[in-house]
Order: sequence, then structure tokens, then C-alpha cells
Amino acid sequence: MVPRFWFICAILALSFGGASAQPAPKWDWQLSEPIRPPQGIAIFDTDPDSVTRSEIMALNEAGVYTICYVSVGTAETYRDDVKLFPQAVIGKRYDEWPDEFFLDIRERNVISVIIQQRFLACALKGFQAIEPDNMDVYQNDSGFDITREDTLAYLRMLVRAAHNVNLEIGQKNVPELTGELVGMMDFVITEDCFNDGWCGEVLPYIAAGKPVLAAEYTDTGVDWGAACVFARANNFSMILKDRDLNAGMQTCP
Repeated sequence: MVPRFWFICAILALSFGGASAQPAPKWDWQLSEPIRPPQGIAIFDTDPDSVTRSEIMALNEAGVYTICYVSVGTAETYRDDVKLFPQAVIGKRYDEWPDEFFLDIRERNVISVIIQQRFLACALKGFQAIEPDNMDVYQNDSGFDITREDTLAYLRMLVRAAHNVNLEIGQKNVPELTGELVGMMDFVITEDCFNDGWCGEVLPYIAAGKPVLAAEYTDTGVDWGAACVFARANNFSMILKDRDLNAGMQTCP
């Protein structure tokens, strides 16, 4: 694939660990409508069903790197293509998200056709990268006996599928897999890594010159000041968001 050199080189140009370090690129992440990209951001992550191609292309033309949200570990009942998943690969309901059911990601040949169609739809809409959500099926009570090795095989397939349509793709959480994923993924997105104490596990991305896009949530009582100190010291792009991922956002001063 053709890498997004302007984006990667901007990260590589950062001066790590010193007082003269430049701020990491600002990003925002919105999955709840209405979608309202703020001014002054370099990276925007959103749901493809909530935006038009013209909106994404306008962001791209303004120099904003656009990331397309795709759940790769659950079947969402409100998606137009949900009926394409055979019943045999649909498992237990995701308790925290009642409109989602876990997928049997061991059935890569079956699921890959649907996922590849989703990635292609993201590319055709103008997105530049994929946020593959719910990579942690193997850690949940999915109804299937999914292992770490099954997960890594599935994620390798996702990387190939994204790169085949000229999209970059990031790791989403699963910090325990960073060692295996940092060499193949293009960035990482974290949720609550500072509040939950695992931001250090994704530092290999910074060492590799790849972005860490970190989100903390308002409902955890996170020490936002301390989180920002850590983010500045380690060149994380960190934001504070409502759990619904609406347009509200707080960035580090």
C-alpha cells in the first residue's frame, strides 16, 4: 500500500522526551450524531454511516486524516449488512451494548467477505484508515472458544484486507497484544489507558514512530491533569470524551 507519508513523517519529526518536544497531533472521535468535526484537528475518527462522502473528502482536502469506525468483533443489529452474517458465527449478546452480538472470528473465511466489503465501503467514502473495534472477543464471554492465537490470525487478515484497499489500520485497545501488532498496525487507539494504568504498554508505538490516539472518559473520574502530563511527556494524542462519543471534547492545555 501507499503509506500516508505526511502523517507518518509528522510523527517521526517529533522530538521525544525533551523540553522542546512538539505537541502530538490533535484528534477527535465522534460516533454519536450529529457529527461535528471541530476546527484545528489533524485526525478525525467517525462512523461511516453518520457522514457523507463529501464531508469526508472535505476533511481530507483540509489536511485531516480520516479514520473509519468498523466493528470487527461484533454483529451490530442496526447495520444494513447484519443479515449477511450466518447465524452460526453469531454468539452471545454483548452485555454493555445490547444491539451487538459477538462474532466467531475463528471463521475467518466466512467473516472476511463481509469485513472486506466494509473496508472497501470506507475507502470509497474517502476514509484513509480503519478503527477496528472489538478486537478483544477472546477476552469476553462470546459463546465461542476463541484463543489469543485465533485473534492474532484474524487480525493479520484484517491488516491485509485494509492494506489491499489502500487503507491504514490501527490496534484498538488489547494492550497485551502490542508486541505482536506494533509491527503490522499503523497506529493505536486506546480507551482509559491512563485511568486503568496501561498506557505504558503501547509506548512501543511511539518508539516505532507511530501515533497513539488516546481517549479518557469523563465517567471514570480520571485525573485529567495527570493524564495530560503523561501525554505531553510521551507524545500521546490524548482527549477527554463523554462515553457516548458525541461532539464534546476536552484537549490537554
